[in-house]
Amino acid sequence: MTTALDNQLGPIAGSAARRWFALGALALAVLAVGVDGTVLSVALPTLSKALHASESDLQWFSSGYFLVLAAAMLPAGFLGDRYGRKKVLLVSLALFGVGSAGCAYSKSVGEFMAARVLVGLAGAGLIVMALSVLTVLFTKAERPKAVGIISAATFVAFPIGPILGGWLLTSYWWGWVFLINVPVVVVALVAVVALVPESRASQRPGFDVVGVAASAAGLVLLTYGLIEAGQDGWGSVDALALMGGGVALLVGFFAWERRLTRRPGGQPLIDLTLFSSASFTWGVILSMFPIVAMLGVLFTMPQYFQGVLGTTAMGSGLRLLPLVAGLIVGAVPAARVARRVGAKVAVAAGFVLLVVGLLLGSTMTVGSSGLFVAGWMAVAGLGTGIAMATTMSAALVELSEEKSGVGSGVLQAVNKTGAPLGIAILGSVLSAGYLARLDLVGLPAAAVAPVRQSVFGGVAVARKLHSPALLVSVHRAFVHGMDLALLVSAGIALAGVVLTLLFLPQRNAAQKPLTPGMDTECQGVVNRQVTTGRAA
Repeated sequence: MTTALDNQLGPIAGSAARRWFALGALALAVLAVGVDGTVLSVALPTLSKALHASESDLQWFSSGYFLVLAAAMLPAGFLGDRYGRKKVLLVSLALFGVGSAGCAYSKSVGEFMAARVLVGLAGAGLIVMALSVLTVLFTKAERPKAVGIISAATFVAFPIGPILGGWLLTSYWWGWVFLINVPVVVVALVAVVALVPESRASQRPGFDVVGVAASAAGLVLLTYGLIEAGQDGWGSVDALALMGGGVALLVGFFAWERRLTRRPGGQPLIDLTLFSSASFTWGVILSMFPIVAMLGVLFTMPQYFQGVLGTTAMGSGLRLLPLVAGLIVGAVPAARVARRVGAKVAVAAGFVLLVVGLLLGSTMTVGSSGLFVAGWMAVAGLGTGIAMATTMSAALVELSEEKSGVGSGVLQAVNKTGAPLGIAILGSVLSAGYLARLDLVGLPAAAVAPVRQSVFGGVAVARKLHSPALLVSVHRAFVHGMDLALLVSAGIALAGVVLTLLFLPQRNAAQKPLTPGMDTECQGVVNRQVTTGRAA
């Protein structure tokens, strides 16, 4: 029997099962992006050797990708709302496959970075459109569960990427860790074509050229300044000028968007009325915190496992499994937890667990046991899963169908901006701590630069010179820098606890009890009608 909800959602909503199958197709597309990110974290040590990349280059492999990803989120949301979300999703999948192949066949740092830029642009379209279509397909009451499934798909990429990627790096040519994205893309293309309906805004939004240029340029300058500060010190004039220019452009961007929002007939890139909802605003802001904090683990631990413990890439991936298990265990039931105790309590509890895990991690030494490392990573992963899934649900549940593209773009732009900022900050802390503890007395002048460049350079030089003392110094110096980075990550997570308790609403619309006598689906229809009435 066709319901009023089915009529609102279109042909694909003829049965609830088709909506959830469509969600499976979206999850597969998001999985492709997740696998790419996790493979990169494990492949960094190998890329350092294969492409002769420095510690700064390694930061740019991750930072550059996430920077492009963040900068393209808002334009991707606009394109979906204007031209069709399914079209943008399909084009993004195709470009993602091409970019992944480009990474595999790169012969230099420059070629690899160019391919990463293409992958970042495509990834932006994939992630934003997946969340945008999710908002169209499901009611407010259903969205937290759907977000949990999408989040779980992202987290499943963690074991797939490191283990499969580690096995490929250990046994075959390193380019295969990127080529594995291609068959995933092909399957996702077929699934999206068959199951995902086309949708767009009823009134085509205009193109805000000034907004796109200002937001992208601001993010580029800010992140580049942070990376320069990591290399040259936070007192560097060039770094401060870049960061100042980036902040100025972003402030100007929001002032421009505010002007367009208030102007009759104005069509801004971001509809600032979205931020009238405290649940959306703080859900968006707080979603960035667990990502920034978790990067302290994802950026340092693969280097620790391979540079200090001497494991293979596959061994490094296997040692990340406790982190992944915690992420999945936290994310999948997050919607039920939030419904019982409220979003505020659930997110705060997630951040507290993350703080505890990271503080334990910051006490590591060169001789720390594998059981201790697995334990604190599992706790940190559990907290991240709860906090991330719940904050994203708090934001998405307030979006109307008309604003799903730009709203999802705002969420993901802020979300993904946390990645390059986190890598820049934590990478600079790691580098500063590493350099501060190195003992280079008596080392040949030609060997100083490689040792200072990275832990892998230091290990290589120590083995070449047959110097146990230098090897111990390099290991201890790296672990000191890693501990400092994890301590900073814990501070970021603690800030998330405070902001959650101060500003995030206890419950959002989807977590409020249903009206007596109404089932979930009917209540969703009422919620949509109320939302439409407010918009009118």
